[in-house]
Amino acid sequence: MLEVLDASKSYHGVPAVRSVNIKAAPGEVVGLLGPNGSGKSTTVKMIVGLLTPTIGHVYWNGRDIHDQLLNYQAVIGYVPEEAKLYTYLTAVEYLELVGSLRGIDSATLKRRIDRYLDLFGLASDLYTPMGAFSKGMRQKVLISAALIHDPDLIVLDEPNSGLDVASTLILRTLIRALAERGKIIIYCSHVLDIVEKVCQRVLILHKSRVVADDSVSRLRELASAASLEQVFASLAIDQNVEQVGRDLADVARL
Repeated sequence: MLEVLDASKSYHGVPAVRSVNIKAAPGEVVGLLGPNGSGKSTTVKMIVGLLTPTIGHVYWNGRDIHDQLLNYQAVIGYVPEEAKLYTYLTAVEYLELVGSLRGIDSATLKRRIDRYLDLFGLASDLYTPMGAFSKGMRQKVLISAALIHDPDLIVLDEPNSGLDVASTLILRTLIRALAERGKIIIYCSHVLDIVEKVCQRVLILHKSRVVADDSVSRLRELASAASLEQVFASLAIDQNVEQVGRDLADVARL
């Protein structure tokens, strides 16, 4: 069980996140939505233990994660928003490094690496340094690295970044399959369509606060909206997006 209780984070007195509460049980997929600067990434970093809340706590199975940080991070699979890889390594070398740090025995590690690279269509690039990879290829390596030790908690921050349509659909099925196996998944994304299809519950952050926390269907009902996109627009976007889009199209005519 993951619990975030009244967690707030401030930088030099300026609040980035205020009083976030999240509870997620095995098998749940919880979505985090919000415009840039809303506090999503700060919330994610508190969940994975990279940041300590200024106020509040993050608990794993009833214990504060900062009282058991190494053990806690051993059961997390994390795909960060920015892909920072050792680009001079091949995908195999990078995954071998990650797997060895995770304590996976060599035979199991080789079996898993071969299978991930095959399924992600990277088997023909075994000897190619990741510096020559596209953004989508690097993202597939990051996802493989996050899952290779069979984590109990999976935290995905914009995991579909750079992925093509087919890979995005594969990711959607992957998330569902992992949830069915009892994994807890925190899914942070701007792609509302995927969030709507895979998440049982969605938190929407706006200006550092949670402005909605409910199932997708319930949020649509409360907002009298046909889609999660309309719910998000009504709760977390202050601009008239239709008008701004038209105005942008007209700029080149000025």
